[in-house]
Amino acid sequence: MTSKEKLDIARQLAKLGVDIIEAGFPASSKDDFEAVKMIAQEVGNAVDSDGYVPVICGLSRCNDRDIKAAWEAVKYAKRPRIHTFIATSPIHMEYKLKKSKDQVIEIARSMVRYARSLGCEDVEFSPEDAGRSERDFLYEILGEVIKAGATTLNIPDTVGITLPEEFGKLIADIKANTPGIENVIISTHCQNDLGLSTANTLAGAYAGARQVEVTINGIGERAGNASLEEVVMAIKCKGDHTLGGLYTGINTHHITLTSKMVEEYSGLHVQPHKAIVGANAFAHESGIHQDGMLKHKGTYEIISPEDIGLERSNEAGIVLGKLSGRHALKMKLIELGYDLESEQFANIFWRFKEVAEQKKRVTDADIRALVSDEVFQPAVVWKLHDLQVTCGTLGLSTATVKLLDAEGKEHVACSVGTGPVDSAYKAVDLIVKAPVTLLEYSMSAVTEGIDAIATTRVLIRGENNLTATHALTGEQVNRTFSGTGAGMDIVVSSVKAYIGALNKMLGYVNSPSTAVEPAKKVSVSA
Repeated sequence: MTSKEKLDIARQLAKLGVDIIEAGFPASSKDDFEAVKMIAQEVGNAVDSDGYVPVICGLSRCNDRDIKAAWEAVKYAKRPRIHTFIATSPIHMEYKLKKSKDQVIEIARSMVRYARSLGCEDVEFSPEDAGRSERDFLYEILGEVIKAGATTLNIPDTVGITLPEEFGKLIADIKANTPGIENVIISTHCQNDLGLSTANTLAGAYAGARQVEVTINGIGERAGNASLEEVVMAIKCKGDHTLGGLYTGINTHHITLTSKMVEEYSGLHVQPHKAIVGANAFAHESGIHQDGMLKHKGTYEIISPEDIGLERSNEAGIVLGKLSGRHALKMKLIELGYDLESEQFANIFWRFKEVAEQKKRVTDADIRALVSDEVFQPAVVWKLHDLQVTCGTLGLSTATVKLLDAEGKEHVACSVGTGPVDSAYKAVDLIVKAPVTLLEYSMSAVTEGIDAIATTRVLIRGENNLTATHALTGEQVNRTFSGTGAGMDIVVSSVKAYIGALNKMLGYVNSPSTAVEPAKKVSVSA
């Protein structure tokens, strides 16, 4: 994601009521440093009327360069935090770190002390792979970092190996056996390798953790992390009774919009059957279920879609069509949770009228697709102005593309390919002249019928050595860039998605550098 996209997401997380925003890994790249700094300066100083302002946190490995970069990025926030980590399991210490227990303890202790010496009063420490670490060693190293000044102890099940009963006992044992634990907050960080991240997180919170590290839509390494929406709604449903009175400060009405924003910016599609935010989460197809729902919604729904900011399209009261005006569209957008600027609304209105001329009824899904295509887009470097494609069963497909650059100058190219999308992409490449590899291409219809709006997602990788440092391994990894497009013409939708990804990449390449030397997580408090 670009710095602007990360800032947009941080703003939305603040609206959601997230307590701690882990904004990034500042030492990984100049772009990440700048993004964390921007978030600290703006979101980290936006005090709400009730006094709420989120903690802005920067991630770092246990070395002085990482920690210094993290502090330089987050120090502008009213409530800055540094989160540093080092592996503590036998397999990690032997094969990855190649260090003894005593050496690991000394590194952790000295780096937490160093973070505090910079002026950071809020330091979080994580013993990486705690789920496979020896208990006595965990108690010892955690006690030492508490003495060094750590204020939050985050306990990661880094490889998602524990069961809920095991992880709950791990938190309880740490709480019972770590010297000085009463003076700090215990946190959970659960990976989803066995599909148990949400269950483990809830078990940890029930056992005494008062911060849970979660991500929107459950995105993360490998199989992902514990999902914010799942954990929050589970606590909302079961916190009073089953979970001993746990609650969060999350404004659940912002969950759907936040999920959509992260999905669009990250390019990671939410599977239809994903709990809470999946397209089928509140769909009832079975005849028996439909009969029960018609009689009483509580027969098959434990959560109301309205609780997460999702209106039922057949109960919203407003049906949009070609005769609908600005006021009707604005009311529908507000109903769906969108608060748009005047220019954004004007652009969406004309896009809506174009769609309404071709469809009898414009659905909520159509509106969301139009908003995503208009609002969740990178800064314009290139813009599609015109596209003409010739294709069929005879001969090669031919595409002529006209793009506008940032100054409004027209550029035209023509190319042939194995299909309309391939030929159009090749024509775009002739104009942009930025060599890339197309890694992923997917398309889906947002509604049923031949007149449905199509949404396209692409993922590209530049061939000009754009890299960043992986937070866990320290390896240099190639950056990828995603793009999305929406429209009733699938070829136009595809080209818009491709140009969006190119704009992200070019925006990153041309972004101003920051003065830092090179070397989803999002947390919520219960």
